[in-house]
Amino acid sequence: MSTRIAFLKGHGTENDFVIVPDPENAVDLPPAAVAALCDRRAGLGGDGLLHVVRSAAHPEARDMAAEAEWFMDYRNGDGSVAEMCGNGVRVFARYLQRAGLATEGDLAVATRGGVKRVHIAKGAGDGGSAAGDITVGMGRALLPEGDVEVGVGERSWPARNVNMGNPHAVAFVADLDHAGDLYTPPSHAPAGAYPDGVNVEFVVDRGPGHVAMRVHERGSGETRSCGTGACAVAVAAIRRDGAEPAVTGAPATYTVDVPGGTLVITERPDGEIEMTGPAVIVAEGEFDSAWLEGVRA
Repeated sequence: MSTRIAFLKGHGTENDFVIVPDPENAVDLPPAAVAALCDRRAGLGGDGLLHVVRSAAHPEARDMAAEAEWFMDYRNGDGSVAEMCGNGVRVFARYLQRAGLATEGDLAVATRGGVKRVHIAKGAGDGGSAAGDITVGMGRALLPEGDVEVGVGERSWPARNVNMGNPHAVAFVADLDHAGDLYTPPSHAPAGAYPDGVNVEFVVDRGPGHVAMRVHERGSGETRSCGTGACAVAVAAIRRDGAEPAVTGAPATYTVDVPGGTLVITERPDGEIEMTGPAVIVAEGEFDSAWLEGVRA
């Protein structure tokens, strides 16, 4: 017997997500089902899926339940599991606010990349375009040693290896068009640098403390925005520009333009990174569980 399953659609700087509220972790979402829901022609459409579960109800998050009531069980658009999604955390928080499960102010969200601290700013509406921006404490960046290189076609560039809870390769280029269509994953070397795949950012300068980027997200192709990628880009740019806060003693803030909008990234002297940007809920509805059963068959 089929049942109706609630969903919402939301985006953060046009990085868009299917949201499935499931507090008790009762909805089975295998990779094929997630990929079908995220399909832009035959499904609901999204760069990824936000499965909203109480931490205590999910085996991967139970040890975080005392610190964060809600777990962001994030999946890429192809159904694969991901450690973190910066834009996703903001949209996740906006959903909790809209559902009356969180209010303006501070909030903790459990992710596979650890507990993230979120601040929902005051604003009009319940998640529309006039709602206040959301700031996410993204933790500290890890900078694995060793040279890496990325390539598109016959071009290649040195890249900075930055881990924001998920892996990134940041390449500074002369023209964002050099990144190609970004639906085919850029090559990377050495092969062992990213055993689980990598998100690749291509970056150009726009002015002091201001860059623009395009990104290939593993499992999704080119997306309109990537929050962890914007953080990785800022970390790489800060070090390239000799402004590392741990050395200077002063925070460094970079504006990062993405195809879907603008994010503001700040790295503090203690290494903590904050990302601020919009998050919008655009629609909500239901789908029939029988459709998912057909996908699983």
